[in-house]
Amino acid sequence: MSGEMKTGGEKKMAENAPPAKVPEGADKLVAPARKSVMLMPGMAAIAIYMLVLAATVVVGVASGRMPAAYLVFSALFIAASFGLMLFLRWAWALALAAAVLLFSLFLWRFSIHREPASLIQGLLNLVFFLYLVRTEVRSKLR
Repeated sequence: MSGEMKTGGEKKMAENAPPAKVPEGADKLVAPARKSVMLMPGMAAIAIYMLVLAATVVVGVASGRMPAAYLVFSALFIAASFGLMLFLRWAWALALAAAVLLFSLFLWRFSIHREPASLIQGLLNLVFFLYLVRTEVRSKLR
């Protein structure tokens, strides 16, 4: 009785039956934007990075370490993040500008303070910039 169960004289197959097959054409039911995001994990990574930056700015303002005017940057990071997930051209431009400015800022901080974390963040922003300017990424934008 390893693969079967007896219940009231009937034999039923155990729940370890093979999974049901996906019907043909089911991949056409997936929204095109969602399918593109699955094919472009770099865009998702950059969007998550922008959200983390936004959260960092909000925490910095709430703790009093940053001026309240920095919340504008946080709002722009959030807008760029959600726009990138929808492959919007204006969000791409905003993320590109943010990557260049943050790259410059972190390399400047590294040159002044010699903080290794600033160098790593600067190089990460350079990688994001180089990813965003790829032809494959630009061709997916609307």
